Amino acid sequence: MIDIIAGLKGHGKTKVLLQKANDDIKLTHGTIVYLDKNSKHMYELSNQIRLIVVPEFNIADTDMFIGFIAGILSQDHDLDKIYLDSFLTIAVIDGNLEQVLDRLMEMSEQFDVDFIISASCEKNAFPEKYRQYVSMDL
Repeated sequence: MIDIIAGLKGHGKTKVLLQKANDDIKLTHGTIVYLDKNSKHMYELSNQIRLIVVPEFNIADTDMFIGFIAGILSQDHDLDKIYLDSFLTIAVIDGNLEQVLDRLMEMSEQFDVDFIISASCEKNAFPEKYRQYVSMDL
């Protein structure tokens, strides 16, 4: 499953995402990973959540990002959820948003992992088939 939190920059998406992650870690039996563009929110996350600062891994394009996600999935068979903050930035989205979301949806179904995404754009900027997955439009 994919859950999208959409909204323009500065509208509180990260705060919502952090709260969801911290609430989910109390309820899940698996592990949770939180991907971000920097370590700024490290102390706001539960210490049970693994924070990965994506730019440290020199992701240059969306294919590398999808490979990076596949690597995370291959290392942890108990992985329950992956939180993606600043999604458009860390996934290096440059006009291929639908392709990336298609691939994440495939991976979600194949590996039974949920992706919770925050993206700095409005709901209408998402491909039509993914607008149903926008749970919040801030």
